[in-house]
Amino acid sequence: MRAFHRFALGAVLALAASTTACVSIDTSARDRPPSRPAQTSGLTPDRVAGVPIPDGQIDDAVAQLDDLAQQLLDRTGIPGMAVAVVHGGETVYAKGFGVRAAGSDDPVDVDTVFQLASMSKPVGATVVAQQVGDGTVGWDTPVIEHLPAFALADPYVTEQVTVGDLYAHRSGLPDHAGDELEDLGYDRTQVLERLRLLPLSPFRITYDYTNFGVTAAAQSVADAAGADWADLSRRVLYEPLGMSSTSSRFQDFTERDNRAPGHILVDGQYVAREVRDPDAQSPAGGVSSSVNDMAKWLTMLLADGQFGGRTVVDAKALQPALSPQVVSHAPGTPDARAGFYGYGFNVGTLASGRTSVGHAGAFALGVATAFTAVPSADVAIVTLTNAAPIGVPDTLNAEFVDLVQFGEIREDWAGLYKQAYSGYADPKGALVGQAPPADPARAKPLGDYTGTYGNPYFGPARIDERDGGLLLTIGPREQTYPLTHRDGDVFTFEVTGENAPDGTISTATFTPDTVTFEYWDTDGLGTFTREGTS
Repeated sequence: MRAFHRFALGAVLALAASTTACVSIDTSARDRPPSRPAQTSGLTPDRVAGVPIPDGQIDDAVAQLDDLAQQLLDRTGIPGMAVAVVHGGETVYAKGFGVRAAGSDDPVDVDTVFQLASMSKPVGATVVAQQVGDGTVGWDTPVIEHLPAFALADPYVTEQVTVGDLYAHRSGLPDHAGDELEDLGYDRTQVLERLRLLPLSPFRITYDYTNFGVTAAAQSVADAAGADWADLSRRVLYEPLGMSSTSSRFQDFTERDNRAPGHILVDGQYVAREVRDPDAQSPAGGVSSSVNDMAKWLTMLLADGQFGGRTVVDAKALQPALSPQVVSHAPGTPDARAGFYGYGFNVGTLASGRTSVGHAGAFALGVATAFTAVPSADVAIVTLTNAAPIGVPDTLNAEFVDLVQFGEIREDWAGLYKQAYSGYADPKGALVGQAPPADPARAKPLGDYTGTYGNPYFGPARIDERDGGLLLTIGPREQTYPLTHRDGDVFTFEVTGENAPDGTISTATFTPDTVTFEYWDTDGLGTFTREGTS
């Protein structure tokens, strides 16, 4: 899964604060002004917003959602989406637009189930918070306490890394660590046991967004509770909130009658080509839900863990998740707002001075989602779509939050997010768009390249001679890739999948004893050694 943070959104996210933004930096008690109610609002100074919201302004913002959503649907051509708004402890808006699947007449409604992609992280973080409140674990519990097989490259980090560290993406694991293994067919256990082979950045200093880091933390929590993660999520969160259409198991999504499969854009038309199975990283990207159900979760979130007159998640356990734990986007200028990440949540400051929390999610195979909550206004919006990410849910949420804050839309959010997502579907590889050499050097006899090549991280790769060419076979599912000669000992092959947009090209560069695959060499682990050589 290439989540929302995989590409640079920088200034857009800092402006919107709907997915990555900043909050006030806490100073020491000695330097902090006295915490006393402000004369004008009855709030402590750190809770006073710079721009008041007049009576009726939120209602006016809600009233404009029909037109805003339909305009986005018409302008982009995505098949469908659903939107909900929570305010004052109630769902004040919920509506579906478009169709569940392109070419069908089945409408999206408020109970249509979408895959959430990375919006699963804040949902899962509330499961963890519930367990923290129950005393099963703490945010500061070392992961190995309940997942003793877990290890990273540095023994010190292995011993010290906590559930919170992994939920804040500050373990030092590289960006999207393990995702490429999942694409090759490795299951959760197999991916987690290989994370120890990855190089680490400085511990608790570096922010690099990962799915399997979060998954390792969640697995540790589930093991502490003696439950499967999907079952634990259902028992402690979905059932207490009445989220009957929500699950952290892919099979449940596939068995829903009222579901919206993902769509990708092919030759100008949206088509449902493949449904993403995210079970291996379920805590990070495997939740499926409807806007009706997500509205219940948002109601609980805005009420500090309360729902229906009872405590679902302890407020003291939840607050750290909604607080900045690491800088996720450093400001580029002194007058710019920074971005922060909590435990599974982006936390920020809006242009009006109000704090916000939010997250977005994206599957290249056809999912884009986002939610934004403004606690001081007691309002939150969630938008779910069944199309590959081009900024639709982010745009609608940002426009709505502008209306909530100012009574008008102040930025060209559609243009900003279109630009931010413009490279999301771009193919990867140094040779993309490059013409073959006019006079390439000849390859060696094909038999010189055949054999099995080992790699501790990716596992074995087999090169066979087939139909006058070379064929690469790799991964537990034995995925195959025909190799095309490029120049001398360099061959190429096309890669497709969740993390490889259409048109991605990788080189395969042979030496007498090794082959290096460009696509799998991001972290320097893409060299495979021929078995039987030293």
